[in-house]
Amino acid sequence: MCRKVFCAAVLLLSATGVCVAGDYVVPTTTLTAQTTNNTSAAKNFVSQTNGNLGAGNVSKVNVHSLLYPGATTKFYAHLVLWFGESSHISVGYSSTDAAQIHNQITDMISRGIDGVIIVWYGPNNSIDQAAKLVMAEAETHPGFTFAIMIDQGAIKWDSCSGCSPQQALISQLQYIEQTYFSSRAYLTQQGRPVVTNFNIDLSYTVDWTAVTAALSTQPIFLFENNSGFTHVLSDGSYSWVMPTTSDYGIGYLTSFYNSGMPFTNEQTVGAAYKGFNDSLASWGLNRVMGQQCGQTWLQTFSEVNGIYNSGKQLPALQLVTWNDYEEATEIESGISNCLTVSATVSGSSLQWTIKGDETTVDHYVAYISTDGQNLMSLGDINAGLNSVNLCSYSIPNGSYTLFVQAVGKPSMTNQMSGAVKFTSNCTASTTVSFGTNPSSMTIAAGGSGNVTVTAAAQSGAFNNAIALSCSGLPKGMTCSFSPASITPGAGAVNSVLTVSAATFVSSNHRERSHALLATWLFSFGLFGLTLVGRIQRKRIVTVLGACVLAALIVGATSCGGNSASNTAKASNAASYTVTVNGSSSAVQLSTTVTITVK
Repeated sequence: MCRKVFCAAVLLLSATGVCVAGDYVVPTTTLTAQTTNNTSAAKNFVSQTNGNLGAGNVSKVNVHSLLYPGATTKFYAHLVLWFGESSHISVGYSSTDAAQIHNQITDMISRGIDGVIIVWYGPNNSIDQAAKLVMAEAETHPGFTFAIMIDQGAIKWDSCSGCSPQQALISQLQYIEQTYFSSRAYLTQQGRPVVTNFNIDLSYTVDWTAVTAALSTQPIFLFENNSGFTHVLSDGSYSWVMPTTSDYGIGYLTSFYNSGMPFTNEQTVGAAYKGFNDSLASWGLNRVMGQQCGQTWLQTFSEVNGIYNSGKQLPALQLVTWNDYEEATEIESGISNCLTVSATVSGSSLQWTIKGDETTVDHYVAYISTDGQNLMSLGDINAGLNSVNLCSYSIPNGSYTLFVQAVGKPSMTNQMSGAVKFTSNCTASTTVSFGTNPSSMTIAAGGSGNVTVTAAAQSGAFNNAIALSCSGLPKGMTCSFSPASITPGAGAVNSVLTVSAATFVSSNHRERSHALLATWLFSFGLFGLTLVGRIQRKRIVTVLGACVLAALIVGATSCGGNSASNTAKASNAASYTVTVNGSSSAVQLSTTVTITVK
């Protein structure tokens, strides 16, 4: 019995609209979703001493937004696939896990990355196995591509017994040709597959002409650094992170980009990185390039923007790296911007302050909640602003919990403020005036006229849309509004009301028509009687003459002279009172306008 009464009460409350606050807040996300790990980094990955962040909530703002307007640059993440092997540190996942590869590629795509460059160490090992998983996953995402970078270690550890470095390289390229080039997801330029390498020429002497002659498919070869542009068979060159420089590698990047400028037929692949620290790598040399709370990352993009533009495009840019945790270049778990945000409410103003460098913030998001967990966005706020007027939203009266999120620049961490309480009374304190100007108008039959309808908030802000309509219109009269709906906000807003009247048929015209009809009916009636009675021709003439005379008399009486006509027109003017209605979920408004039709 109690359950039935409770259900009835709930239905009654729903039907009467009591739960207004709950109806307004329609959650689109949760506090948990906006503050916990949203990356492909292992959920249990914790921050490392070399500067890598633990798994967290990072910005998914498209990485292309960091480049100059109109950029067509392709972004490729440098991907290492050695995790899960005993010779490398544990990061919480294995690179040979297909689910992990799926998570990594979908995470890359969510950040705007166009493809991956796989660092590859030869065939028939765990890295090669993982590379095949990358290929299979990339093929399920149209437009996402992958390419192979042959590391010098592939030559060193090649299983080709007794082979020279050149023979080993040929063997490996033939394997890549057979295994990877045919994939629909493999990166190509002008129909040719792209292959890069890392430090092969630094460690070995190779005849690249002989190498390419041993292949059925002629790849696009990209080499490295400034000298890569003049390398034999070079189709371009890529830049890298230079941790031993004292200027965060900016001077090196400037030199690299300038070196590539004259080679208009070759591809220049730029570099972006967050920093470097190999203190946790077994091969480390204690090389450290600081992250500067995200500024190193942003400076590498600024360098590109200072040299290239929409008329002089950078073809491609490699992110160094997606997941090299051991050298602390990984961006998978995010880039720290060393920033915090705190929020307060003062009256109807939501305000926030930050500690840190706001240049690492892309924008802010204000969230509203009725339970502190399920959130609805109130919209994005540009960086540089630090408050919003809550009464500028259509928030019904009630109690709410608010949050402010500082959304980082691409791949930087997002920061959420603590919860703040807000009791809304915006609607209750706001009244709306409603009227027309002028309040009357005269229009001609068949014509139209305009008046201005104005709605104005009298105090606070009124942010409900007010739908406009007319009532009390006589037959033949129509109205329209431009716009058909208005929202006053904190001020006043107008709409133009257009009233149109059809051509009205006056009573004088109807009487004249009836008189003429009667005259002719009468005439034809006499004529008919004449015919029926077979009266003599002379009498017919007499009767017809009488009919014509009667018709003339009636016509003169009906049509009248100018004075009679003007009197009739004057009597045709008519006035009507039309009601203009304004309807919203919060108020019902009305005013009137007098329409005179002539």
